[in-house]
Amino acid sequence: MKRRTSHSIRLTWQTLLILFLFLVLAWLLREFTGIDILGIGGEVTDTATGDWIAVYFTQPLYPDDPALHTGSVDLHLVDLIDHATQQVDVAAYQLNLPTVTDALLRAHQRGVRVRLVTDGEYDDEEAIARLRRARVPVTVRPKGGGIMHNKFAVVDNAWVWTGSWNLTKNCTYRNNNNAVLIASSHLAKDYATEFEELFSGQFGPTSPANTPYPSVTIEIPETGARVHLEVYFAPEDKVARKLVPLLLDARRSVRFMAFSFTSESIADALIQLNDRGVSVEGVFETRGSDTVYSQYDDLKKAGIPVFLDGNPYLLHHKVFIIDEQTVVLGSYNFSGNAEKDNDENLLVIHDQEVAKSFLAEYERVRQQAQSAR
Repeated sequence: MKRRTSHSIRLTWQTLLILFLFLVLAWLLREFTGIDILGIGGEVTDTATGDWIAVYFTQPLYPDDPALHTGSVDLHLVDLIDHATQQVDVAAYQLNLPTVTDALLRAHQRGVRVRLVTDGEYDDEEAIARLRRARVPVTVRPKGGGIMHNKFAVVDNAWVWTGSWNLTKNCTYRNNNNAVLIASSHLAKDYATEFEELFSGQFGPTSPANTPYPSVTIEIPETGARVHLEVYFAPEDKVARKLVPLLLDARRSVRFMAFSFTSESIADALIQLNDRGVSVEGVFETRGSDTVYSQYDDLKKAGIPVFLDGNPYLLHHKVFIIDEQTVVLGSYNFSGNAEKDNDENLLVIHDQEVAKSFLAEYERVRQQAQSAR
């Protein structure tokens, strides 16, 4: 009897040791490769009853004319906010658009819970002061050590708005930008979780890696299609470790538009692709492309067709289009600051129709870049 008890205890400790080692291995795989052998944060499915996504691009005019500052991307966000019934949470690096500010105030006045997270660099905007005077709760990331660079909104736990577009006059009427609006309760939960962390003051490296559903599938019953989404937040999700393998899986083509591209690991991945015959090309924002940190020269020397944008203001996209069927977008610049210090989001959409829209924007931007030289 005593031997059985002793033997049972010994086996229990062996089992616990094996379990501990397994959990450590699982954590290491998830942390450094993105492989989730435990199924934590596994794939979930939403069913779309109508259009599951809307894609928007700014259409800047040169020279800019303030008299024509009407009817741009902002009106789609305004419409979303105006139809909110429960809550609107906005993470905005900068906010100075009267149209969006007015919509937030209207929502607040009709009893919708409205909250804002912004960055200390732009805490003194009049739009922020207006929200504060109306007693809309505002959280600010303090200056120094990184920025709150997100540009997303979560509405009624059902809608996610994200992209490269800052809620500003310049980004709306002068700069090349994108935004997407997606109907998905699970994706909304992901962004809402990140918002709660930011709103509570957990910025940068203090923000935990706890995205509930990093992989989401949207089913469209009308067509039988299934669209796969991936979402990552920087710096906690070590985004480059997710993005580089995604790029290296390309078989035919990669196109990119980059406001800031200083990441050596991402550039190395593109050079590897080019060396094995994958068609790679892209457009850089001209400002900063001649610095020692920019990857423009390295990609050009590797024989990759790269262009400096033709927008006299800014090319502000942060986009990859892979094999004409996958789009990478969000606030995440391809830089060390975005990877290690800033609060950022990156969304991967595996859908051919969305890719077509972004390829059309890429072709327009590339042609403008070539004609400007």
